[in-house]
Amino acid sequence: MGSSTFLIGGGWDAGAVAAVYGPFVRAAAARAAGRAPRVGCVVLDEGDGPAQFARYEPVLRAAGDCEPVPVLVPLGGRFAPAPVLDGVDGLLVCGGLTPAYQEAFVADAAATASLLAERGIPYAGFSAGAALAARDAVVGGWRADGVAVCPEDAGEDLDEVAVRPGLGLVPFAVDVHAAQWGTLPRLAAAVAAGRVERGVALDENTAVEVAAGAGQDGGVVVRVAGLGRAHTVRRAPDGAGVLVRSYGAGASFTVSG
Repeated sequence: MGSSTFLIGGGWDAGAVAAVYGPFVRAAAARAAGRAPRVGCVVLDEGDGPAQFARYEPVLRAAGDCEPVPVLVPLGGRFAPAPVLDGVDGLLVCGGLTPAYQEAFVADAAATASLLAERGIPYAGFSAGAALAARDAVVGGWRADGVAVCPEDAGEDLDEVAVRPGLGLVPFAVDVHAAQWGTLPRLAAAVAAGRVERGVALDENTAVEVAAGAGQDGGVVVRVAGLGRAHTVRRAPDGAGVLVRSYGAGASFTVSG
């Protein structure tokens, strides 16, 4: 059946809600077929899980008629896809410490991706949830071979840039808070080193929709929405460095599979 994937670079600007979250809520509504869609909101619970869910609930409701439901995973716990995906029309994986989200999802990553596709459940990832959507997920770090490539505060409690297995929902790595946290060079370093083949870095209050189904040459079509920009990173054809392109709202591009 297939499903669409929505990646959000973080940010809480109320002026971006309709553009950033609206397409995801509408995709969930289409699956719900006439009733308000249930949107599971996965929050890694570090002791304030209900309070964190309370940040996302009004944003989703402002984006469209829906019923957000909390899915709290304790720190160090494991996300179990079957019981959650049995009862939702959309899945939002929220923000927080990216390495901890990766650890919560990695054991059942293949099952999660398979169930989302088979049941046509749209996936949205906010910040950590966006990074997790990749096959090879950039989960943090601020130095590459000991050299600083982004601010230490953006390192997610890691030193060296770390790439770990993700959900494999999109054929590119994802970094977030690009303009605000200065993470685009981290993604560029991962691509230049061959840690990932290609990537997309997202500014805050910016989303991309990766449409279900293939684009030309087996790639996927990516559409940009919101207030900021999406930045693509790939190796230069001669292998010397990387090429970066930047796209604003309304633009689309294809990423090869």
